Parts: sequence; structure tokens; C-alpha cells
Amino acid sequence: MKAFRPPPAAAPFWMKPVAAALLVLAADQLFWGYAAGATLGGFCLLATIAVVLVNPAARRAWAWLLAATVFGVVMIEAPGLLAFVLWAVAIAVAVLAARAGRHEDAWRWLQRLATLLVLGLVAPFRDFMKARKRAPGSGAALRRLPVLVLPIVGGAVFLALFTIANPVIAQAVAQWRIPQIDLPRIGFAVIVLFGVWMLLRPSFKRPLWGLPAAKPGAAPLPGLSVASVGLSLVVFNTIFALQNGLDLAFLWSRAPLPQGVTLAEYAHRGAYPLIATALLAGLFVLVALAPGSATARSTWLRRLVVLWVAQNLFLVASSILRTLDYVEVYALTRLRLAALIWMALVGLGLLLICWRMLRAKSAGWLINANLAAAGLMLAACTVVDLGSIAAAWNVRHARELGGDGEALDVCYLERLGPASVVALSQLRATALPPLLAARVAWSRETVLNDLEPRQAKWRGWSWRGQRRLDEALLIAPRDRTIPVPAGTLDCRGQQIGPSAPETPPQPYSEPLTPDVASGTSAP
Repeated sequence: MKAFRPPPAAAPFWMKPVAAALLVLAADQLFWGYAAGATLGGFCLLATIAVVLVNPAARRAWAWLLAATVFGVVMIEAPGLLAFVLWAVAIAVAVLAARAGRHEDAWRWLQRLATLLVLGLVAPFRDFMKARKRAPGSGAALRRLPVLVLPIVGGAVFLALFTIANPVIAQAVAQWRIPQIDLPRIGFAVIVLFGVWMLLRPSFKRPLWGLPAAKPGAAPLPGLSVASVGLSLVVFNTIFALQNGLDLAFLWSRAPLPQGVTLAEYAHRGAYPLIATALLAGLFVLVALAPGSATARSTWLRRLVVLWVAQNLFLVASSILRTLDYVEVYALTRLRLAALIWMALVGLGLLLICWRMLRAKSAGWLINANLAAAGLMLAACTVVDLGSIAAAWNVRHARELGGDGEALDVCYLERLGPASVVALSQLRATALPPLLAARVAWSRETVLNDLEPRQAKWRGWSWRGQRRLDEALLIAPRDRTIPVPAGTLDCRGQQIGPSAPETPPQPYSEPLTPDVASGTSAP
């Protein structure tokens, strides 16, 4: 076990409940009943400042505090769940770093963060009991509480009797109003309190266990010998060569596929299962060729593993190409973008596994390297607007606009929300067939009618949302507002009006009203 740092100097206890109460009050005023905007980043920056003030020990982890500040600023630009989670991890590591050993691996940190989360559910009660025991005279005050039972109960009984007997008292009592208790709001405040209390009063617990170290010369698992692992690698390499050969012929070289099999089907069916295959391959290498084992010291096994990892990397590249081909034929979505990012991380993980085997690195090194890569990728995703990228790509490659893709999915653009408002505005400013123009008009106004009110309120305002709104209105201004007439189409091409009363009318601003029935545009 590595040496732990000495206990840090603690701030006065009273500062922590005061800071927690102020943060709970700020969260109530900023978020309860309102959509979160740049206020989410402002609150996280406020919580970071509170941690620096009341937890002097956290200042030692200045790099993590800087990371938390960066994610807070990112949430002012574009509030989102991913940025909030990364901020929470950064600030939690900062408050726990005071008692952590130097250069600990990520596995121990995962345990420590999980312990913080679990103990945080009882931390306020535990700290209250400790404070009560330390407070002078607190025990005597609690012992005097039974003295108040008889006066309170007896007074309530006599007041009830006089209320029945005396109409003046009854009238006065009838005017009393018990304050209404908003249970959901109180529940929200309690959740925020527990969250900030974890940061202001963290539980310093040592990690539970470390990663097991392989014994030199020992078999990784019972039944795994040099011969069995070698035969397995020969079989695996042969099977993978078959799959990669088919991909090389049909996917990379574009050879004609067998009768009844389309390129879209060939690409779509293999994208995700092949990534699962690569993950299983990586797990096999981790278990069967652990550093220090007899299998890992065998030269010919190591060469077979390198060949197999190379085949897995080609498999990952083929999965990426499959996804890109599928996107080219159909459309780009945020989920498919995330899948491409995930595939790239899987490929990097395979390279790290191979490097660990060749250089006899520890399991802690492998976990740290993979988490660092994933963290950097996730941090980049908090800044990059994946929804806008998907919307712009779909508009640029739509068949109706001369692209080589499928028909434009207007409903998906609408479901993207504010991320697609610029792309929809570019469509609206383009000469389109009447039916498509009506669908685009409806979806654009639906998105704008959600975005504009949110940007008009300071609690829901965000920098990215304002840039989107300004650019959309610059491309296609809303010069006049009229109600949606009967016969206008929604994103699916269905009529909106008396025949569809369940769809509420939506205002939209257009210089021309599409006449869907006649296929022309009437002024």
C-alpha cells in the first residue's frame, strides 16, 4: 500500500453547512420550474468556488480544479449531461485527492469515487450526529424536550374545546392558514443538498483493493497452457482471416455481392457484432497473456497475438467503413456518430493491449491509458455539436437537393431540436418542391417556437443556443407571423387542421403559405 498524505487542514465546520445552504438556495432559484441553460454552468462554477473556499486541501489538486472550471465554462456555452458528469468527476477527484496516494491507478480511483457516492447518502446525518455530540450542552437540551410534551398537547386540547364553545375564537382559528408544503420542491432541494455535501464534506476512505498481480510462471487461468493458447490463436487467426478476406473483397474492393445480398445489408449487419468480436478478442489477450505468465513469455505466442491484434484492427476499420457506407446510403444520426467514435476507441484499446503485452506493462497502466483516452474523447464531445453535424450532413446529401443519399428525413431533423435549426433554415431558404417546403416550414417553426422562448429567459439562455438562433434568423427571417392554416403538412406530410384536432396549431412566419391541395403557393 502506498503512503497516504497527512490529514489536510480543515476549514471551520460552520462554513460547510452555510455554503451548502447557499448552493441549495441557488439551485432552487435557478432550476426549479425552469429549463436549464447557461445557469447550469454558472451553478457548477459557483460550486467549484465553494469547494476551493471551504476545502483548502482540494487546492492541491489544482489540475482537477482547472478541469472542473473548464467543464463549467463549457456548460455556459452548451449545457449538457455529458459535460455535467465530467465536471462532477473532476470536482470529486479534487476533493478526494488530499488523502490519496501519489500516482494511484484509475482502478483505485473508481473505487474511491464509488465509495464517495455511497457514503454521501448518509453523510449529512452522520455529520449532524457528530456535531450534536461535540456541541456543549446538546445532550442536556435533548433531554429537556419531553418537558414540552404536556404543555403542547394540553394546550392544543383546550384550544380545540374553546374553539367549539366560542364563535369569536372559532372565527380567528378559521383564518389561520397552514403553509402549503411543496414536496417535489423539497425533494429537489434534498437531492441538491446531498450532492453538494459530498463535495464539501467528503468521506476520506482508502481504496478497497488493488489489481491482482500475476505470479511469474503461473498460468493465467486453470486449463490455459502454452499449447492450448497457441492452438486457439491459430484457429482464431484462420477464422478472422476468412472474415477479413470477405470484407477486403466486397467492402473495400467493391466486388459484386452474391445474389440477394445488398451492400447496405452487408454493411449494416456487421457493423456492431464485429465490434463485439474485437472486444472479446481484447479480453482474451488480457486474460490468456497476462504479463509474467508462461504464455506471455512465449515468443511464437506473442507473434500470433500481434498478428491477431492486427486482424482485429482491420476488423475495426471494416466496421467503421461499414457504418460510413450505411450512412452514405441512408442518413447520419447522432447515434451513428457516437458509434464511429466508439469504434475508434475500441481500435485504440486493442493497440494499448498489444503494447502492454509487448512491454510488460501493468494492468493499472492499461486501465489508466484507456480511461485517459476515453476521457479526452468525451471531453471533446462536450464541445463538438454532434447534432448540428448530423443535420448539416443529411441536408447536404439529401436526394431532393441533388445529393447521393436517401430522401430527407424531416422528422428526424425536428427531433434533433435546436441542433437542426440552422440546417432547417438553410432548407427553408432553398427552392423546394411544395410538399417538402411545407414539411420543412412546419418543422423549422416547431424548433424555433421551442428555442426562442428559452433564449428569451435568462435561466434557459445559452451561448450556443443564441448563436444558433441568430444564424437561423439571418438565413431565413421570420418577417410575419400567421397561424398554420388547414391543409399545411407536418414533418411526416400529414395534414394539420380540422381533420387532425389532436395536433395543436403552431405559429410560423413565412412570406408564402403553401397550398398543399393544389400543389402551388398562394400569397
